[in-house]
Amino acid sequence: MTATTVTTVKCVVWDLDNTVWDGVLLEDGEVTLRPGVVDVIRTLDERGILHSIASRNDHDAAMAKLEELGIAEYFLYPQINWGNKSDSLRTVAETINIGIDTLAFVDDQPFERDEVRFAHEQVLTIDALDVAGIPALARMQPRFVTADSRERRHLYRADARRKQAEDTHHGTDEEFLASLGMRFTIEPAQERDLQRAEELTVRTNQLNATGYTYAYEELDAFRRSPDHDLLVAGLEDRYGTYGKIGLALVERGDGVRTVKLLLMSCRVMSRGVGSVLLRHLIAEAHGAGERLRAEFVPTSRNRTMFVTYKFAGFREVEKHGEVSVLEHDGTHLQGFPPYMDVTVGR
Repeated sequence: MTATTVTTVKCVVWDLDNTVWDGVLLEDGEVTLRPGVVDVIRTLDERGILHSIASRNDHDAAMAKLEELGIAEYFLYPQINWGNKSDSLRTVAETINIGIDTLAFVDDQPFERDEVRFAHEQVLTIDALDVAGIPALARMQPRFVTADSRERRHLYRADARRKQAEDTHHGTDEEFLASLGMRFTIEPAQERDLQRAEELTVRTNQLNATGYTYAYEELDAFRRSPDHDLLVAGLEDRYGTYGKIGLALVERGDGVRTVKLLLMSCRVMSRGVGSVLLRHLIAEAHGAGERLRAEFVPTSRNRTMFVTYKFAGFREVEKHGEVSVLEHDGTHLQGFPPYMDVTVGR
């Protein structure tokens, strides 16, 4: 178990002129794809690394050219405008809901790379001349490529359709959530889930209550241990599956259970599911007549998880260095959201 310092790239943001294609679109008109660029995009896409665009260009003309070239489908939330590239990268990170430090930026112009580097020193900047070497970079190589990661682009595209439906919905937030027909599953982790479980601990920063990461071998040991419960959560709705989006590790003791790890994928933050797994843990401990404790380690991003614990009825009872030990007060026993069908496997 370690505190996460992993900076694996989650999204590569591309310039267009003389980067994705040779030439300047508004001057040359008939631009052509640069050799090797599409192969790199597809290779990273298969690893679960997303793609977007930050380009100073005419939006409609650039999108039409990407469609014509057959690669528009690879780019999520493209930022094609006349603003600063650093602002475009910030928008990409916020829209996808990932940390700015998990972006890489590819551009042929030193000025543009420097402007981004000055505004966001955490962003990996890459000269367009070095595109061929991108897949070999250590930050572009996740340890595992899971079924969820192979489908990541499609999962985000489904999210975009949900967002569009939400923006045009007339009614309350809860009515919209009810219209999604969400089905939430909680079940003990199986061996087939472990690669995704490790990936979740590495990729999830904002909604990880401790910031801990666990390797496949550690998770497998917890899965087999009679003193631990390792649970995975999944979610789907009428737009399709979100994949495996939650993980909990509970240590069993004498009359007390301790949540050593609780995390949710950032992609489901707006779906009202952040506390569902925690509510299950509370109900299970209460039903068994045991106290429920949880470890919390503050990071620069995970305050949302602390708030989730507090609203659920936890209070701090111990402090060991950076680790706060929280305990449920035994009174806040909340049911599952009425707009969601929750299934618990055994």
